Amino acid sequence: MSLTARQLALATLDRQLLLERRRIDVADAVRRVCALQAQTPASPYLALWNRVRDFAPEDLDAAFVDGRIVKASLMRITLHAVHAEDYAHQHAAMLNTLRASRLYDHRFTSTGLVPADADALVPELARFLARPRTGAEVEDEITVRFGEHAHRVWWALRTYAPVRHAPVGGPWAFTPPHTYLDSSGAPGAPSRDARAGTRWLLLAYLRAFGPASAQDFARFTLLTRPVITQALHELGDQVVRVTGPGRAPLFDVEGATVPAEDVPTPPRLLPMWDSTLLAHAVPGRVVPEEYRPLVVRRNGDMLPCLLVGGQVAGVWRAIDGGLELTAFRKLGTAAWRGLTDEAEKLSTLLAERDPAVYRRYGHWWDKGIPGAETTEVRA
Repeated sequence: MSLTARQLALATLDRQLLLERRRIDVADAVRRVCALQAQTPASPYLALWNRVRDFAPEDLDAAFVDGRIVKASLMRITLHAVHAEDYAHQHAAMLNTLRASRLYDHRFTSTGLVPADADALVPELARFLARPRTGAEVEDEITVRFGEHAHRVWWALRTYAPVRHAPVGGPWAFTPPHTYLDSSGAPGAPSRDARAGTRWLLLAYLRAFGPASAQDFARFTLLTRPVITQALHELGDQVVRVTGPGRAPLFDVEGATVPAEDVPTPPRLLPMWDSTLLAHAVPGRVVPEEYRPLVVRRNGDMLPCLLVGGQVAGVWRAIDGGLELTAFRKLGTAAWRGLTDEAEKLSTLLAERDPAVYRRYGHWWDKGIPGAETTEVRA
């Protein structure tokens, strides 16, 4: 049996908890979906609001504070929120990529330093970050050794060393100045074996986004094709091949299921950079190809999206007193009713936390968002 494009999209939505909100602990939810992109502090909160029944933002606040959820640079060299017990595996898988992205970048090599100079500082950095420190404090600490190059050394280390962001409060737990903690002692860390970490991450990815191709996993992580091919080979019968609509072979974890094509798909208001939109090779599973330029802007900003019928159908933004929803095509009455209900609930959450969420990205709307229909929803 060959899976259809619709079934693949539904599989992703189901595994991402977007077909039905679940009554689940926030840390367990983060583990279920593998990772939540967190380069914008609000996004993990809004991602979980879409996935967890009766989501309470203070539960995520607490999980960040007590360390059950870790925010660190991982896949795609981007900040992600992950379960603390999963962090060590993911960091081991991504370490070579993270390290190369910084130590072989002109911004580091132009200092005249070599990778070993930065690597030698990792143990000392771990000791210094035993308690929260701002980036400025770290730079001051290493200036004695690296002088004017301290800023670029820290720029490299904060990406690839085992360092996590420390919550400091505010509506979304993380506000400037950014503060850091050592994460080398994260629970569940069996080793720094990159191959073992890659196998672990690939299985976690397939459970959260599969069935998927090697190209999809590469898109999600930026790992190279040889590394992925090796992991697939080493996993053996833990991974099975699946037939899909395209030429690229698909893989899934043994025993995984895929929803039927007639499964209902509720409306959702996804946050910026929701992982669902970034987990597969272009154009992806839930973004119609003709809408991709409207959602993914030239500098990589991925706007907050309306999900209708399991597909991106428009974008949303915060406005004074509520939300503005813009659909790229004409939507039916039932679709608008569902979106409006979601928008009213999200407006209530934002009113209590941050009514101006994502406001810094409003320039994309100033430049024009071509839409067929726009409506405003107040809390």
